[in-house]
Amino acid sequence: MTAVPSRVPGCRSRAAPEAEPPRRICPSRAFSVPEEVKYLEPHQVEALARAFRAWTESADRPGVRLSRRRVRLIFLVLRSTGAKLGEVLALDDTTDLDLDRGNICFGGGLDDDSAPRMVQLADDVVDELRRFFATPESTVLRGEVFRMDGGYIRKKFYERAADCDLPKEMVNPSILRHTRAIEMLRLGLPLPAVQYVLGHKYINLTAHYLNFTNDDIQSLVTYYLTKEAKMKTSARNTFSGQVTAIRKGTILSEVELTTPGNLKIVSVITNESLDNLGIRQGLTIVATVKAPWVVLVKEEMKLLTSARNKFCGKITTINEGAIAAEVVVDLPDGTKIVSLVTDESVKLLDLKVGDTICALFKAFSVILNVV
Repeated sequence: MTAVPSRVPGCRSRAAPEAEPPRRICPSRAFSVPEEVKYLEPHQVEALARAFRAWTESADRPGVRLSRRRVRLIFLVLRSTGAKLGEVLALDDTTDLDLDRGNICFGGGLDDDSAPRMVQLADDVVDELRRFFATPESTVLRGEVFRMDGGYIRKKFYERAADCDLPKEMVNPSILRHTRAIEMLRLGLPLPAVQYVLGHKYINLTAHYLNFTNDDIQSLVTYYLTKEAKMKTSARNTFSGQVTAIRKGTILSEVELTTPGNLKIVSVITNESLDNLGIRQGLTIVATVKAPWVVLVKEEMKLLTSARNKFCGKITTINEGAIAAEVVVDLPDGTKIVSLVTDESVKLLDLKVGDTICALFKAFSVILNVV
């Protein structure tokens, strides 16, 4: 990627005229695609998908219909994963598919020196695969469902291009790969994640899909500086990290978040919330706790409590008011926890700056947000 110069030609050090209000942006979309990268727009992809479906359903003989269904499955897997055609044609459907988890495994075969990678399939593709494998005629093909001639597959792609009035050169497996890469980047997937899904050995191959203009960069910087300022003024206790454990019950689920400083935050949410947020192990999330929900306890008090989250550190600030006081606790890893307690509690606990104190909050008090 081209480095951003420290001084952009035309920039002036003196005061500039009053700027227009910054345009609203979506950070994950604030990039352009280099002209040499050819890809399909969403409506073109939809048109192509409809063409493959109509072609499959128009088969008038069982053998022809079975062949067309296989071609369509290859199209759907290419569309969902952005894999290379050769990778899909090399799949063994008895060992490389895990429909229960919705995963497909690419690479790592005898003739492939790349490391295996597990890629998530779209739900509709998983459903289509299930329907196919439920048919009696698929039984004799198990293990070789995707083993078709590459030239034949490309020919059928070109034919479907004609069905939906798309240029022939715009409908092939490589174009689908470019399209999927750009879709993932626009959805906000980090560059290394897209690199993994595509199986690129070097990240600069993935970065080839991105191009940032000076305006793009300025808009992004403005957006994140504004966001940072809002977080500093409104988020009292915010912890970001990865989900490291999930324990699911009948109604509620216990979610463990581990921060970069190795703090483990436990939250209890409903199963419905878990599913709606799409929370899973490895996902980056943000946990917030309101200051009034943080209880302060001195270690020597030996208090028995049901609170799942307990972190000990030193008091660095006490802001006392007429009724309540704000107490800031610094943890060893640099994390700050803010508690809002009554002024009577400050006196009762004899809280002073420099005291060792433990901050406690219940798992039910932790609100989870997906970033």
